[in-house]
Amino acid sequence: MHNFEYYTPTKIIFGRGAEKCVGDMIKKYGGKRVLIHYGMGSAIRSGLIGKVKQILKEAGLFYVELGGVVPNPHLDKVRTGFAQGTLNQVDFILAVGGGSVIDSAKAIAFALAEPKENVWELFENKRQPKASLPVGSILTTASSGSEMSRDVVIVNEETKKKRSFGNTLARPKFAIMNPELTMTLSDYQTAAGCVDIIMHILASYLTNGGNMQVTDVISEGLLKTVLQNANILRLSPNNYNARAEIMWASSLAHNDLTSCGNDGGDFAAHSLEYEINGMFNTTHGAGLSALWGSWARYVYKNCLPRFVQFAVNVMGVDKTGLNDDEIALRGIETLENFFRKIGMPTKLSEMGIEPTDEQIKEMAESCETATGGGVGSARRIYFDDMVKIYEMAK
Repeated sequence: MHNFEYYTPTKIIFGRGAEKCVGDMIKKYGGKRVLIHYGMGSAIRSGLIGKVKQILKEAGLFYVELGGVVPNPHLDKVRTGFAQGTLNQVDFILAVGGGSVIDSAKAIAFALAEPKENVWELFENKRQPKASLPVGSILTTASSGSEMSRDVVIVNEETKKKRSFGNTLARPKFAIMNPELTMTLSDYQTAAGCVDIIMHILASYLTNGGNMQVTDVISEGLLKTVLQNANILRLSPNNYNARAEIMWASSLAHNDLTSCGNDGGDFAAHSLEYEINGMFNTTHGAGLSALWGSWARYVYKNCLPRFVQFAVNVMGVDKTGLNDDEIALRGIETLENFFRKIGMPTKLSEMGIEPTDEQIKEMAESCETATGGGVGSARRIYFDDMVKIYEMAK
């Protein structure tokens, strides 16, 4: 195992009606002038934004609002938020939505805290931030874990590049989590979110970089919880308890808990999907399920004990009469079958995507640049490997 530091400063308020405390929470963290940031309108149609504004008004807080965040949030919206925040002397960002809204809020917070700097330089790894405005969230989707994580993902719509960076300053001050707020999600959005959660856990689990038994047990328990409750939601989408299990699993999957003691994880599949996402504007979870099996089959021999452990302990593969290769491949296949069961793709063609050879080369080159030449722990992959995995995923 590796030495590690574990830091989770985000305060969680979880359960029915939890959003009622948002005014008090903002004031607790020094907020007086708030930018309410949200997505494309579902939070308005559900009445949540109106409720939040009323709560802030009653708490004596000034607020302005900025909606319109799209899935795979755009740099242009971040710049709009920066301009609006500067004009109104905003000192707190409240994200009402899912991972895209929270990531956009984080980026705005960094931009406002260092107004003379170009915020996109953070995503190009040209510098690290020195400050951030405080961010809080009211979560309406369970997928990215951004409500507790140090990571931020933004798309530069001009260059069609999706980039991420991580810094502890990005961790929100609080996350308000009412599972009832996720009941307006479509079956597709719910399933895609469950895939994203699974992929976050597996990114820390399927590694060659030292592992801890206690971390493995936590990861395996989270994985089995998501698999079980995703199936429940497929049949009963308004099941509160299943929504609650998925929502909490989402946060625990990406707050660094599942990477304690290892080398930080293998986010190669995520890096590969970012390029698909940037070029074809895909749903992140669906893109991951379409790519993951191809990545797994390409790298599993280099991380065979971990793939075997995953197959047996998580996917319930009966290893009787099978060698390690067969067990690992059976585990990969079983997870792909689960993806199909909840309506997720396992090939890019199932998403209507048929990248040309030139597009594959372009994505691989971009991924190579974004990862500094290579990425991975199960197996470190480089340009030629990236091309082959994209080709396998077609």
